Amino acid sequence: MTDSKLPVGTSPAAPGQPTPGPSETIVGVLDPKAVVAAPVHTGMQLWLHRTSVFLFVLISAVAGVLLVILPWTPEWTDNYLLLSFPWLRTLVSAGFFRGLCSGLGLLDIWIGFWEALHYHEHQ
Repeated sequence: MTDSKLPVGTSPAAPGQPTPGPSETIVGVLDPKAVVAAPVHTGMQLWLHRTSVFLFVLISAVAGVLLVILPWTPEWTDNYLLLSFPWLRTLVSAGFFRGLCSGLGLLDIWIGFWEALHYHEHQ
């Protein structure tokens, strides 16, 4: 009977049978050459990572707040971009579309703060 975790053509070494060669590794056995060391961060890489996380959280929070508040102001529909497209102005001024934009803003705020709360440094 063969083990389903073994590569095709190999079988576990039983007493009196030769052990598998290097090309016939048994699945589940840790190969020391396959172990990869955790990356070591230098001081500059660490500060670049911290800065990128901070900027991501800041941009997510600002964009989220704008998406929550801006659809409910008059500037949302009374702008020069929508004057030549009346059908688009009607769509943008609908309550469903405004609520959808505000919901995306809340989602954006949540993603930014979730990233800030789950930040940890790999050392």
